[in-house]
Amino acid sequence: MSETETVVVTGFGPFRQFLVNPSWTTAQGLKVAGLGESIHVYIKELPVSYKPTQQIVAELWETLKPKFAVHLGIARASSLVILEQSGKNSGYRERDVCGLCPTDHRCIRGGPEKMDSVVNMRAVSKHFQQAGVDMIHSRDAGRYLCDFAYYCSLYHGQRRAAFIHIPSSGSLASAEKLVPLLQEIIVTMLKQLEEPKYQLDTMVDLHPASMVLP
Repeated sequence: MSETETVVVTGFGPFRQFLVNPSWTTAQGLKVAGLGESIHVYIKELPVSYKPTQQIVAELWETLKPKFAVHLGIARASSLVILEQSGKNSGYRERDVCGLCPTDHRCIRGGPEKMDSVVNMRAVSKHFQQAGVDMIHSRDAGRYLCDFAYYCSLYHGQRRAAFIHIPSSGSLASAEKLVPLLQEIIVTMLKQLEEPKYQLDTMVDLHPASMVLP
């Protein structure tokens, strides 16, 4: 990556007891810390509301054309970092902060039911687990705004996205530990994207038919 490339990092706005959402302050911390000289980090706060989040995510991909997008959300009552593999299209019945649900309770009308990130989250989590980090991977992002934003990003970004649930408790919840760890995680994901296998997967995914995943 000799030329500067853009990586989008998002966090969420206020939600319930989180008047200042830790996911957004963590995104701000990553902006300051950076991801290396060749990466421009662009951060954006997403509201805990379906329609504007859908619009913002689509616009980020259309206007910035980033190499990768990383979306952060808070995992309540968890001390683990959770790497989400999949986003789901339907089943969004929990109301957002505006009291609304998405049309037809889905992200994208006509989109596949499930989309997986091109990044192998199991491999990434295993790498950090071996180093003693409290981390797991998951295939269920919760069917609320986290899952919703993730699916929209996977759809518009040809699966070049990740969702990371950050802990709300435990030692990793502190910004001093969490921001450097997330730096390492995201850089690891970017390195994985440079591998020939993942470059081929991404090229194939530019064809709409390939977006229908098993």
